[in-house]
Amino acid sequence: MPRRYVQLDVFASRPGAGNPLAVVLDADGLDDAAMQAIARWTRLPETTFVFPATSDDATHRIRIFSPRREVPFAGHPSVGTAHVLLDAGLATPRDGLLVQDGIAGKLPLRVHGEGSERTIAVRVPRARVQEIATPDDPRLRGPLAGLRLGELPPVLMDGGRRWWLAELADEAHLRSIEPDWNAISTLAEATDSMGLFVYARSSDPVYHFAVRAFVGAPACFEDAASGAANATLAAWLAERDALPAQPGGFYRVSQGREVGFDAIIELTVDADGDVWSGGRAVPVVTGTLEWAE
Repeated sequence: MPRRYVQLDVFASRPGAGNPLAVVLDADGLDDAAMQAIARWTRLPETTFVFPATSDDATHRIRIFSPRREVPFAGHPSVGTAHVLLDAGLATPRDGLLVQDGIAGKLPLRVHGEGSERTIAVRVPRARVQEIATPDDPRLRGPLAGLRLGELPPVLMDGGRRWWLAELADEAHLRSIEPDWNAISTLAEATDSMGLFVYARSSDPVYHFAVRAFVGAPACFEDAASGAANATLAAWLAERDALPAQPGGFYRVSQGREVGFDAIIELTVDADGDVWSGGRAVPVVTGTLEWAE
């Protein structure tokens, strides 16, 4: 049967600037093997599959697949899928919230605005500090070699996916560095982490941090925009009382310019210490998927 299919850019207001995502609506009837095959075929960072909610306290249910495996939670697929559902008239916010059901449990998504100005933010699973390290840690010497570090120490955070975070001295340095992929891959495999996420404060009027995410396993690449990785940074900054001095714990980050994108991700740490990660999204391809099992 034909299934409604959308490809969009998440954390962007124009095509080509954000992190691409495929969304398959009407996913009932697809088994695990078919969903994995479709995700492998799209070759996008993630593909989501939408199912009807199975309880009254959720508006929709999703499963998220990378080309290699199912993912319990990721930020840009959650945010992008919510944008698609609203555009298709398949979900209605309740008191400004959608509620996504999935492997990571029921997660609220806060909706602000309408049309091209609409932003959606998901409350991410709580990230926790796993380990605070020093730059001369043998595991970090290679990945951090030649980098001018900032004030906060390197830290391993777990928000469903584990990331090593390292503050760099300034934005210009962050944007100029060339990652040592062999060292980052070794770090990712040795510590069961995604790799190295570097960040630097910015004086830009639009965003407060510039960030780069170097994925070291299972493949080596720089992520265009990662809501979940940025959420681990927000949790770390809150832990160290180092959030930007903005009302309501809100700030923005810039990610992806070094790999041809220009994403803006919005983060909020609320009064309860929960992190909300989100932004805009723009549809690029709308049609139907015909997949014979």
